[in-house]
Amino acid sequence: MKDTKIVGFDDPEEVSDNEEENEITNIKKKVCKKSGGFQSMALSFPVLKGILRRGYKIPTPIQRKTIPLALEGRDIVAMARTGSGKTACFLIPLFEKLKTRQAKTGARALILSPTRELALQTLKFLKELGKFTGLKAAVILGGDSMENQFSVIHGNPDILVATPGRFLHICIEMDLQLNNIEYVVFDEADRLFEMGFGEQINEITNRLPESRQTLLFSATLPKLLVEFAKAGLTDPVLLRLDVESKIPEQLKLSFITCRPEEKLAVLLCLLKNVIKDDSQTVVFAATMHHVEYIHQILDKAGISNTFIYSNLDPSARKINAAKFQNGKARVLVVTDVAARGLDIPHLDYVINFNFPAKSKLFVHRVGRCARAGRAGTAYNIISPDEYAYLLDLHLFLGRSLCIVPPSGSTESTDGVIGKMPQAMIEEELSELINWHNCSTDLQNMEQVCDNGYKQYIRSRPAASSESIKRVKELHINEAGVIPEYSDVTSTTTKLLSKIVNYRPHGTIFEIGSKASCTDYQVMKKKRTLHKENIIHFHRKVDELESKKNDMIKESVRRILPSSTDDEINAAFNTVVFPKKRNLDDLYKPPKKKKRSMTQDKEFFIPYSAPDRHTEEGLAVNSFNTEAEKVQMDLTADNEESQRLQTQIKKWDRKKKKMVTLNNEQKAKKIRTESGVWIPASYKSNRYSTWKEKSKVDAASDDDSEGESTKVQKLQTTANTHWARHNKKIKEKLKKNNELKRPEQVLKARKLLDRRRKKNGRKSRKSQKNGGRKR
Repeated sequence: MKDTKIVGFDDPEEVSDNEEENEITNIKKKVCKKSGGFQSMALSFPVLKGILRRGYKIPTPIQRKTIPLALEGRDIVAMARTGSGKTACFLIPLFEKLKTRQAKTGARALILSPTRELALQTLKFLKELGKFTGLKAAVILGGDSMENQFSVIHGNPDILVATPGRFLHICIEMDLQLNNIEYVVFDEADRLFEMGFGEQINEITNRLPESRQTLLFSATLPKLLVEFAKAGLTDPVLLRLDVESKIPEQLKLSFITCRPEEKLAVLLCLLKNVIKDDSQTVVFAATMHHVEYIHQILDKAGISNTFIYSNLDPSARKINAAKFQNGKARVLVVTDVAARGLDIPHLDYVINFNFPAKSKLFVHRVGRCARAGRAGTAYNIISPDEYAYLLDLHLFLGRSLCIVPPSGSTESTDGVIGKMPQAMIEEELSELINWHNCSTDLQNMEQVCDNGYKQYIRSRPAASSESIKRVKELHINEAGVIPEYSDVTSTTTKLLSKIVNYRPHGTIFEIGSKASCTDYQVMKKKRTLHKENIIHFHRKVDELESKKNDMIKESVRRILPSSTDDEINAAFNTVVFPKKRNLDDLYKPPKKKKRSMTQDKEFFIPYSAPDRHTEEGLAVNSFNTEAEKVQMDLTADNEESQRLQTQIKKWDRKKKKMVTLNNEQKAKKIRTESGVWIPASYKSNRYSTWKEKSKVDAASDDDSEGESTKVQKLQTTANTHWARHNKKIKEKLKKNNELKRPEQVLKARKLLDRRRKKNGRKSRKSQKNGGRKR
């Protein structure tokens, strides 16, 4: 095998380059091409060094297929299971394409992520993997200071990791030109469209050059994503290796059934008795109120924890996520905001406090653990209203239901459905009741959670009708105790049994005192003096207990025969019985006395008219009948957004329904260069004020010197037809002056050939039509 060409670079560390080169070349000689290692992909030295230093040796199946195609410059749509190494699939080709830092050209690669946490995780992984390339990366997130982001972009980073909303805002605010971007990645693309970033993504893609390379990674492939791939990608390759309907083989599942009020007790039993103290756990809850409530309960129980949800302040989310990742907190309580994309190293356990309504969401939740070949366990606490979703999940995964029989004996332990020992649950329940009785905050939080869960049930999608029917036949409520938990006894019961059986050797005067102490010596003499009396006393106690047992046995033997009714009647003429009372009356509440209502018929006016029924029947468009037909959709997820939703709606008398006040689609919107309407709040002139404060000129001196005389002549400020015309010519002149890479030139030629072919077909059709008419 021929040695691949290695590019030299300045190593930031003190390790010599020659030693590193020799080490990697030796590894390359040992590994042949058929092994499929990273060494056989002909990667440059800095990239390969970063991969080996990170600890990666053999690529995953998705990496083995994706990286060679990406290195060729192809557009890719890749689908793979969570935890299969999708991040490295687009970062390794990215480093190979950009190679070295270019300070003057600006951003050359863009990575779009759906959430802040995923973007920060991608940036961290990017810095670790590309440590030796010298490339500069920056992150642009919503919630952070825009002024700091302006200065970051002025530093001309090579790679931008961003969320779509804030990135588009920055582009419009700064009039940012994205002509130099060569490499674009849409991470968790289906999630980007699900979260409503469709307009922003389309506007960003319209601003990007046509000769770019695009990589799109997604778990599912909805119709909207296929249409986007058709429009935004050129001749894309679809890779469907491992679709999300499968879960990792190393993942162990456990389904614990209980009543709704016992869920918290089961959670505490798992965290205290089943899960080890040195392991990390993620708990998924339904709403933000549940997250705060569980956080308070875990604080009371003395379990170190932190929490994340969407309405939390961005800086607080960053701090809480860092706490858990650094091992300062044992438990992370989250909503579905952390269900996708997050990679937490050494995560051992996932607990579904509220079972997810969608099977795909379950796969993403449990996919946080058992990643990259590691083992993990997912515990699922299920109440009766979630049984149908459990059945839907088993149908989705293609697994058979394994319900533990009432006897509690099963052959398999993975994926079984059963209960926890009732004694363990009741012990934690009594502790929870005491906490709630002592704390009004917990009582109020519990009430808020109940109300929030009612709203959540309304918005939760229904399970399939077949699963709802089958659940009634399965009798999941009668499942026995899971054998895994039957042997587990709680720490408190163990402690109590030790305390009961403990017999101290000395008295309170002797504990913690030295042998030379006078108290210790006095008590020792006293014990030796009364040793025989103590033994005699214990003997007497044992004798008394044995006598009591004998007396009880004799009394049982001496039970007298009872008399019959005939014998009693013969002996007594009159027998007095207690007053008979029906047992049902004992449980009935006392009857309330009816208030006597007196009506003066001469002056009494009834509330409703006597002919109201006929009037309602004859009415055509009454308010009551029309209001009953109106359907109200609850789309808001918290109280504040629901209040805002009701504020912006009013009753339209003509349409006979609730309509929004700003019903015009183009109200408070501006039209971009590509013709898309976006909110006008994107252009707030914050960039111009920042430039004045920081004394940054609109154009640098280097750029002004490099501009040609033709471009300078075409500079106009008026918003007229000729100004727009001159602007287009200016952009064309700039494009002609830019140096293009060979891949960009090839891509541009392919696009030009396709356009010529299309135009040729159209012209032939027009000639044929013209010939027929003649």
